[in-house]
Amino acid sequence: MRTSHSGRAAPPARADLSVVIGAGGTGGHIYPGLALADALRRAVPGAVISFVGTERGLEGRLIPDAGYRLHTVDMIPFDPSLGARRYLLPAALLKSGAQCRTILREQGARIAVGMGGYPSAPVIVGARLAGLPSLIHESNAVPGRANRFAARLTPNIAVAFDRSRAHLPGGDRAHTTGMPIAAPLAALDRAALRDEARHALGVPAGARLVLFNGGSLGAARLTEAAAGLAERWRERGRHDVHLLIKTGPAALAKTRARLASTGGDAVARAVPYLDRMDLCYAAADLVVCRAGSATVAELAATGVPAVFVPYPHAPGDHQTHNARVLTDAGAGLLLPDAETTADRLAALIGPLLADPARLAAMSGAADPGPHARAADLLAERVLRLALPTPHLEHA
Repeated sequence: MRTSHSGRAAPPARADLSVVIGAGGTGGHIYPGLALADALRRAVPGAVISFVGTERGLEGRLIPDAGYRLHTVDMIPFDPSLGARRYLLPAALLKSGAQCRTILREQGARIAVGMGGYPSAPVIVGARLAGLPSLIHESNAVPGRANRFAARLTPNIAVAFDRSRAHLPGGDRAHTTGMPIAAPLAALDRAALRDEARHALGVPAGARLVLFNGGSLGAARLTEAAAGLAERWRERGRHDVHLLIKTGPAALAKTRARLASTGGDAVARAVPYLDRMDLCYAAADLVVCRAGSATVAELAATGVPAVFVPYPHAPGDHQTHNARVLTDAGAGLLLPDAETTADRLAALIGPLLADPARLAAMSGAADPGPHARAADLLAERVLRLALPTPHLEHA
């Protein structure tokens, strides 16, 4: 075990319920883990919840900022692109698994939960070594390597999408709980929040808002295409269309400079982060985005029409499979990454913005499934595995 970071959470202590959650790397694993942690605390207010991750991912900022303790361990990705380093994976997994066993014992954990991604696999190994129950949650329509491995070590599997079952060892016993999403999104009433949201985001009155969301760190392809689209649409006027572009911090200055030099800033604004996704979804008429599982679940739950541009290098092309959960239902459109240019976007989304009835039909086609209740459903499963019946009745 390398380091331990504390956010606003109380110091670790033994409690009737102590849960250790493995989640890290990208927001697609971290945010569902945080949603689960919040649901567990709602159910058992005295619960001690902590996380395991690595020093590489976004967990080093997101988890302490949310008020939870983060332990970091030595683990490397389940990634063939590592070349010869991939042969170090078994040793790294054993070492980090032993570190997690120590963490679980020190925390007095009742259960370990893996939310997918390589930082979560050691938690399941550690639980096996410590003789504790464990559970994994698979967020993607096509599971990643870490969860395909972890599924062999635990009988308790939850999935966000039914179609994941066919790709997991023991998938026939998996429970579909949906994707845990933040409480403000689970309870979002877009119509009720729309005016407040548009004011908060500075959307001009009467303008149709297109939100470009490339994921936790932004997406160069989406940012480039959005900036080009803003240049082409600069004459439309700020009261006709407004583009809100999440660039990630690395591309922010360059994108803002480009918008200013081309006149695109007449209809577009670039921001590094989107901290209030409830406001963004309530204000947006259309979203252009990657197809990470968390994003797909949020759009399904909130009913925002979308154009999905799946990340082409995602393992198993899982982002395309995620997107098809909604595009097959008519709630979104699929646009290959290689075709995502300003001209192509103008031809695709221009007619959509001019057709409110079609946007409304796309919104109505979204199936919220269990996503709005997923955090609570998953928390219930965790509690049933971790606590004796009297605690469950009290919770």
